[in-house]
Amino acid sequence: MKNYPLIRYALLVGTFFFLLLPSNSALAAGKLNYYCSAQEDWCQLMARGFEKETGVKVNMTRKSSGETFAQLKAEARNPKGDIWWGGTGDPHLQAAEEGLTVAYRSSMASELNDWALSQAMSADYKTVGIYSGALGFGYNKDLLKKNNLPAPACWKDLTKSIYKGHVQMANPNSSGTAYTTLATIVQIFGEKDGFNFMKALHKNINNYTKSGSAPIKAAARGENTIGIVFLHDAVKQAVKGFPIVAVAPCEGTGYEIGSMSIIKGSRNMKEAKMFYDYALKANVQSKALEVNSFQVPSNKNAKTSSKAPKLSSIKLIEYDFQKYGSNAERKRLLKKWDADVGSLPR
Repeated sequence: MKNYPLIRYALLVGTFFFLLLPSNSALAAGKLNYYCSAQEDWCQLMARGFEKETGVKVNMTRKSSGETFAQLKAEARNPKGDIWWGGTGDPHLQAAEEGLTVAYRSSMASELNDWALSQAMSADYKTVGIYSGALGFGYNKDLLKKNNLPAPACWKDLTKSIYKGHVQMANPNSSGTAYTTLATIVQIFGEKDGFNFMKALHKNINNYTKSGSAPIKAAARGENTIGIVFLHDAVKQAVKGFPIVAVAPCEGTGYEIGSMSIIKGSRNMKEAKMFYDYALKANVQSKALEVNSFQVPSNKNAKTSSKAPKLSSIKLIEYDFQKYGSNAERKRLLKKWDADVGSLPR
């Protein structure tokens, strides 16, 4: 009888520590380390939507595709990320080639467009297409008028001396958009003439940015006149009310297949696969319209904005993803660009 106080005390202490433990649902929810190379608002939309639907806590890092690829290489021995979503497909293909990502065949594959599945098959399913968009440029029509400049319609127009200091693009070492630009120019004009084009363009560049969409954002703010970007990024600024005009170059242009990959050595593989399946759903891809992202979605049943650039009306080249998505070709082209273009004075 005299031991009752001790028993009651032990029960109280046990109850207290039990309440401190996380619930079974919290333990089951898990977490996901998510690397995103799309626009910040779209990255956040995907992260928060996945959290709401699954209860999984998402830790997000947003960087350009070139920067994320470099991070995956740096972390290869001790991976910190679980999934990489968005950004141009070339670095995703390069990551697959280097064994930085793992194969996964989603149950959503039957709902995807052929170009998205082709991206997956070319990498032995270590990546998959999630959206597509054409390359081009956009200009601030008010600044053109203010500076008495004609509207550019072709790639070669951008090398004219009248546009000196009025053009901006990203650095191809950090930006997937800019690497796609470099690979596109080489495929349109041939390597010799393509690099001569890049040298002539270099004279007109006012700044090489880290992010591929930064040049058109600067144009929207009135800090730059012409930005070389994916057309959907130019359309996004126009829809916001800025005086931006999107241009599909007359010579033809390349395009991207924005991609998604599961990182090799993921510590949260179950959650990574859950996100992979989630991101390929039609209703999830349709949510891109909520943040004015105007890419063409990979799910055939997803909604596409009427304001999105119509790929069927653009002169697209037969972009060689296999060649320019290879690690060796990327290294070679970037090394040549650094030596022949990036090192030149402006």
